[in-house]
Order: sequence, then C-alpha cells, then structure tokens
Amino acid sequence: MESIIIISSLAGLIIFLLISGRPGRLIRFIGQSAMKLVIGALFLFFLNAFGNQFGLYVPINWITAAISGFLGLPGVAALSLIQLYVIP
Repeated sequence: MESIIIISSLAGLIIFLLISGRPGRLIRFIGQSAMKLVIGALFLFFLNAFGNQFGLYVPINWITAAISGFLGLPGVAALSLIQLYVIP
C-alpha cells in the first residue's frame, strides 16, 4: 500500500513540474553539461595530440572529460600535472 502512495506522489510531482515549466531549466542544464563534457574531451584530445611529443598522455574518459570541461584550462593543467608527477 505504501508503494502506491510513493508512486502516485512522484507522478504528481512530475506533472506539477511539467506544468510549472521547471523542466526547461533542467533540460538546459543537461544540455550545458553535455556540451562541457564534449569541450573537455576536445581539450584532452588536443593535449594528447601535442603532449605526445613530450611523453604526456592523459586518458580520455568521463571523469577526466568532466574535470577538464567544468574547470577549463586549469583543469587540463591539473590533469597533466597529476599525470606527470603523481602517476609515474
């Protein structure tokens, strides 16, 4: 019986959010986050392309792309310093 109350309250919350217009902000936030992840992956790609000459390689995955995407160039610099000095 309690699961019916939980499911109906979640459905009511979803309907309320759809009516009030909040999902527009959520969709915009998700879109901006996805764009930052793509930009972070591009930063890492260029770092690997040019850093390969110096023996620097940072793997491109979700975590490193998120760090470099959300922090920008300081995040890329931090990842490369971690790769050079912390992880031999």
